[in-house]
Amino acid sequence: MLATRWEPWNELNRLSREMDRLFTRNGASVPSSVTYPALNVWEDEGHLHVEAELPGFQSDQMEIYVDANQLILKGERTAPERKEGTWHRQERGFGSFHRSLELPADVDADGVTADFKNGILHVTLPKSEEAKPRRIEVQSH
Repeated sequence: MLATRWEPWNELNRLSREMDRLFTRNGASVPSSVTYPALNVWEDEGHLHVEAELPGFQSDQMEIYVDANQLILKGERTAPERKEGTWHRQERGFGSFHRSLELPADVDADGVTADFKNGILHVTLPKSEEAKPRRIEVQSH
């Protein structure tokens, strides 16, 4: 019987290579945690704008809540039913999500509007009067 010596560093190196292979795709790194849905946030003089990618959703599958400087998006995407056949790959996520976002300014919740087109949700949030920049006149004496 041939005795072989156990080399823990070899095992750790092999494990490290396997983890690298698992978390890379075609040489590009894949984030270890993905927040869904992906958001873009920007502002103009009077409004904050938030876009969320929600492909495959219907407007009745999502909820939007606004409170002072917080936006909450909730929704649920149901998995398609397959009565026959076998899944070979299932990369699109299904189930419910809850995304909370602290906004950079307080907003007027009564004026918020939302538009959903081609899988993109666009929420327009008017800034509250207190959050809007004000021009201050300089007095000279």
